[in-house]
Amino acid sequence: MPRRCFDKSFYDHYYRNPRTRVATRSGAENLGRFVCCYLKHIGQPVTRVLDVGCGLGLWKDVIRRHFRQADYTGVEVSSYLCRQSGWEEGSVVDYKANDPFDFAICQSVLQYLTAADARRAIRNLARLCEGALFLEVLTQEDWQNNADQSVTDGDVYLREADWYRRELDGHFTNCGGGIFLSPRSPAVLYELEKP
Repeated sequence: MPRRCFDKSFYDHYYRNPRTRVATRSGAENLGRFVCCYLKHIGQPVTRVLDVGCGLGLWKDVIRRHFRQADYTGVEVSSYLCRQSGWEEGSVVDYKANDPFDFAICQSVLQYLTAADARRAIRNLARLCEGALFLEVLTQEDWQNNADQSVTDGDVYLREADWYRRELDGHFTNCGGGIFLSPRSPAVLYELEKP
């Protein structure tokens, strides 16, 4: 059963300790630069950003560099991080906002949810996001073939990539690179830009 306690020791192990961390600030910068430049390329406006499951907030500075006027909202289920960093406490499963966001980030979150909650989270992301979604999820195939198991948290629900594709279908168009567009997005995708 996946861990439910996202406390100081979890973030120290997976994000702060150089020997055991799975993510780095420079890695987040590289990924964020790619995603932000792609959104600019396809003409996706970015004025309101939701980073749900924001963790240490590695995306916040990236967003500020690429979209200076954008409002950034960090939402985190960890009470510890909310107290430490000032994030809004909430879950991707049922977080509510008065207005939709034109860019949502959900990185390394859905694998911690049961299938039922992951479905609810995807539907909630579809409600919250009227533009682009960056979604990164550890899949069964990734665990077997791609992930560095010496640092990646394997105490998660591993589902096949096709499971996520089926759940996202109808809510978002896959643009590749972990980027998905809402049907409400004004961005233009040429046919060969779609996988």
